[in-house]
Amino acid sequence: MQLKINNLTVQAEEKKVVQDVSLSIGSGEVHIVMGSNGSGKSSLVNAIMGHPKYSITEGSIVLDDEDITSLSTDKKAKKGLFLSLQHLPEIDGVSFTNFLYRSYKELSGKDITLLEFNTHVKAEAKKYGLSPSFLKRSVNAGLSGGEKKQSEAFQLAFFEPKFAFLDEIDSGVDIDAVEKIFQVINALRKKGTGFLLITHYGKILEKITPDFVHIMKDGKIVRSGGPELAEEIAKKGFKED
Repeated sequence: MQLKINNLTVQAEEKKVVQDVSLSIGSGEVHIVMGSNGSGKSSLVNAIMGHPKYSITEGSIVLDDEDITSLSTDKKAKKGLFLSLQHLPEIDGVSFTNFLYRSYKELSGKDITLLEFNTHVKAEAKKYGLSPSFLKRSVNAGLSGGEKKQSEAFQLAFFEPKFAFLDEIDSGVDIDAVEKIFQVINALRKKGTGFLLITHYGKILEKITPDFVHIMKDGKIVRSGGPELAEEIAKKGFKED
């Protein structure tokens, strides 16, 4: 599997927020995107997944040999794409179990009863170390920042997407939660999931070794390299880019 982002230009509220960005992510590859606030990182992944605020004015998104640029968000998800937003919406009154159940049926196409699914999801939650009581809570409502990120990591582990875009999933969480999150990422990487990680976490190389690191500035990728580029940014910051 390969996901190609070809010369993507994105506009939001009549302003170009991403300009001529190209990336190619293969199965099991980890790409890290870094950059100062407002550099276009979040705009890029939101546009890829079809957020209505963002309009792709040029370029294409190709999954294997299929152009999926204009597909709706739900159809992109069914193709195997996954996005963890930086700021997660709260869905009060909808339990995490019911949310996962509906998502599972849509993504897998399998006809499974809620009772059967409940047994399955509890077993998976136990593997991940997630309390069964967590599954009864409303989606993101009343959760701490760390709990929200952990719920996203569980969804990632549960659905095993082909390609995942994680927008600062490692921010605002404690050390133990960070460990769990990167355990999931590394495990799925071995299974073939490709990742694009947006992070400000200076010591991310302690948790994962990326295949590629990209630096964004003013909506453009201005530098690309290997793990050594992330090390450089951790020491010097983005001033020279």
